Parts: sequence; C-alpha cells; structure tokens
Amino acid sequence: MGLDTVVRAGTEQVAAEVEDGVVILNLRDDVYYGLDRVGRRVWALVQAPRTMREIRDTLLAEYEVDPDECERDLRDLLVDLAARGLVEVDRPAAA
Repeated sequence: MGLDTVVRAGTEQVAAEVEDGVVILNLRDDVYYGLDRVGRRVWALVQAPRTMREIRDTLLAEYEVDPDECERDLRDLLVDLAARGLVEVDRPAAA
C-alpha cells in the first residue's frame, strides 16, 4: 500500500465511538473490532476517501511522532483493516 493509495471506510460495518477509541462491527462476519484513540482518529479520517499520504500528514500535524514510524504504523493498520473488510482500498492507476 503506497502513499497515493485511496482508502475509505467499508459499507458493511457499523461503528460507535467509545471513551478512548472506537468499536466497529463488521456486518459480514459479525465480529467486533476495537481501535484506540489514534485508531479512532484514523477511522474518522477514512469516513471520506483519502490517500494514505493525506491521513499520514494529518496525523503528523496532530501528534508528536516520528514520520517513518507514523507511516509504517498507519500502513500496518490500514492493511489490517482492509484484510478484515472494514476499509476499501483503491490503488492508484499505473503511470
């Protein structure tokens, strides 16, 4: 998943914010998933289609984190959410 990959929340889920995160019910497998405070922010950002670069840049502006660590952790989270069907991924067209 590259920085120009567009990510958005999947349509087969229901989410609710909780005190320190968000709980997501995947309607395909009836499994609940939980995200922490930073995960909740990522979840809020993917409610509209955004590139991974846009999400990363927002997180870098809002949190004190090493840019490489932020990008790596964000990529890992988005890949995991995509594998579980919670986000949809549109890879950019080849140049």
